[in-house]
Amino acid sequence: MQEDKEVIEEVKVEEETGEGMSFWDHLEVLRWALFRSACVLTFCLIGTFMALPHIFDNFILAATTNDFFVYRWLSEISHGMITFNPDFNVQIININVASQFMTHIQTSISLAAVIAFPYFIWEIWKFIEPALYENEVKHIRPAFMGGTIMFYIGCAVGYFLVFPFTFRFLMEYQLSPSIQNQINLSSYIGNFTMLIMVMGIVFEMPLLAWLLSQFGILHKDFLREYRRHAIVILLVAAAIITPSGDPFTLMLVFVPLFFLYEMSIMVIKK
Repeated sequence: MQEDKEVIEEVKVEEETGEGMSFWDHLEVLRWALFRSACVLTFCLIGTFMALPHIFDNFILAATTNDFFVYRWLSEISHGMITFNPDFNVQIININVASQFMTHIQTSISLAAVIAFPYFIWEIWKFIEPALYENEVKHIRPAFMGGTIMFYIGCAVGYFLVFPFTFRFLMEYQLSPSIQNQINLSSYIGNFTMLIMVMGIVFEMPLLAWLLSQFGILHKDFLREYRRHAIVILLVAAAIITPSGDPFTLMLVFVPLFFLYEMSIMVIKK
């Protein structure tokens, strides 16, 4: 009887830790994780689909007019160094029959994915946690949490800084005064989603650096040694992201990127 109890306890431990599970058992666990993630995404999608008309006017299209609070705020704190055209007002047009409906669906899915991102990370963590040692769990759990926070910070930087200034520069740039800009809905949404998601991914730099350091690929001394080269590369990247040519706007993008580089040095080991 004692031996039977020990066997039962071992089976329970294996079920809890994932040890002794076959390939099909792991596949079943993954299937249920994907199913739960799909349910959460669907729930968020219903909410974003219903709320999108209000979100579209007050959030997504906010950068198309000079009333966007970021424009006003930068004008005030720069004391006239940055001036904006008071007549800036972009009208988004639609040239396809089904474009508005498809944009409604696609944008709802994108917003739902951003909202459900922490749950996706949690499901990934629960799936890989049984395969890790206790000391690895202690270090990787904060990394997953920090990566989620940094993703949202990156999306916020993309929305409040990168996209508005990139969009405004491209809209006010004129090859010839006789050419009138008419922005298609699909083009606007594509650039809006791309820039914000790219910044969210860029802000995962410290997490990526930490993971590479765990495999011995990246080291603290390497990043310190090539800091000057990194500054030049980050300045070029900031200039590409915000091609307005304004030094103040350039620094608004460069400073967060350099901060991410320095954070990467802090989080990785020697």
